[in-house]
Amino acid sequence: MPPAPPSAAVAAMPAKGRRRVWFDLHSWVGLKLCVLMAFVCLTGTLAVFSHEIDWALHPQMRVSPGPQHASWGTMVGAVQRAHPDWTLNGLSAPKGPRSAAMASMKTGEGRLRFVWVDPYRGTVTGDTHWFNAQRFLRNTHRHLMMPVKFGVPIVSALSIALLVTLVTSLVIYKKWWRGFLSMPRPERQRRFWGDVHRLAGVWSLWFIALIAVTGGWYLVESLGGGAGGQPDVLPEQTADADAKVPTPITPAAIDRAIAQARSEWPGLEVRRLALSTRGLVIEGQAEAWLVRDRANALGFDPGGHAITGRRTAGDLDGHHRISEMADPLHFGTFGGLLTQVIWFVFGLLLTTLSLTGAYLYGLRVADVLRAAARRSGKSGAAA
Repeated sequence: MPPAPPSAAVAAMPAKGRRRVWFDLHSWVGLKLCVLMAFVCLTGTLAVFSHEIDWALHPQMRVSPGPQHASWGTMVGAVQRAHPDWTLNGLSAPKGPRSAAMASMKTGEGRLRFVWVDPYRGTVTGDTHWFNAQRFLRNTHRHLMMPVKFGVPIVSALSIALLVTLVTSLVIYKKWWRGFLSMPRPERQRRFWGDVHRLAGVWSLWFIALIAVTGGWYLVESLGGGAGGQPDVLPEQTADADAKVPTPITPAAIDRAIAQARSEWPGLEVRRLALSTRGLVIEGQAEAWLVRDRANALGFDPGGHAITGRRTAGDLDGHHRISEMADPLHFGTFGGLLTQVIWFVFGLLLTTLSLTGAYLYGLRVADVLRAAARRSGKSGAAA
C-alpha cells in the first residue's frame, strides 16, 4: 500500500501527539521570528502615540486653549505671511485642545517642513523638520527603513506568522477560555513565565486576530491588490491653465469655501485642507465610521466659489471601504485617546508575548541540555 499522506499521519496520531506537533509548530514560528516580531510590535505600539511624543519634544506644537478658534483662512494667511517664499501644500486640524494645527510646506530648495499654527490665536508658533518621531516610528514599523517595495511585504508577511501562532495556541492550550483569570504561579521561573505568556495570550486573542487581518490586508496591497486611487474631486488641469502663472489660494477664498462646505454638507467635520494650483480640497469626517479623512471630500475652484466634486465614504465600493478601514483599526485612532490607550496596552502585551515565548523556548533548551549532561555523567560513572 502507498504511504499515507502527512495529514493522514497526523490525524492518526493520539491526541497528545497531535498537540505536540502543533506545539512544535507554534514554538518554531515564534522562535524564528521572535526578534523581528517583537521589534515590529514595539515600534507599532509606540507609533500609536507618535504624535504625542512629538508634541512633548517640540514646543512649537504646544498651545494654550483660547476662548474661540481662528478660522481656517486666518491660519492659512498666518502661514503664508510667515513664509511667503514657501509653497503651502496642506493644513491639518490640531489633534487635541493643546495642539497646534500643522501646515505642510515646501521650501524654495524643495525641502518639506511642518509649520505650526496656534488654532485659537491664528499665529505661527514655529516650524520643524518633516522627519520627526512620528515619521521614524512609521517608517521603521511599516518597512524597517528599507525600500518600500521590499520592506512592506516583509513586515506585513508577519501577519501570516501571527495567524499561525494564534491558531496553534488555541489547539495546544486546552480549555483556553478558563485562562482569563488564571494568575501566574511564582513557584518556578519556567512555570511563572509560562503562565505570564498564556495569560497575556488569552487576553490578546482578539487583538492578535485584528492585527493579523489588517496586516494581511497590507500584504495584499503591497503585492498589487490595493484598491487604487479614489475619485478625484478637482477638474483636470488644461494646457491653458498650465501656461498661467499660479496664484496662491487666498485666506478669503479658504473661508468662503469652508462656509459653503458647511452649508452644503452640515455633517462634515473639516479636518484637513489640500491646496494646489487646481483648487482646494476640503477633507474630514462625516457619517461613515472607520475611515480616513480623505474618504470624505469636497473640491473647490481656486477662488472658493464653486464646488467641483464631492466624495463620500458611503459611496465607496467594498474594496475602497476595506482599504479605508485598515489604518483606523490597525492603529486604534478611530476612538480618540480611549482606543489609543487600549491599542497601546495590547501592543505591549503582543510585544511581551514575542519575548516571553523566546525566553521559554530558551529555558526548555537549557533543561534538555542539563538532562543530557546528567545522563552522560551517569553513563560515564557506570562505565
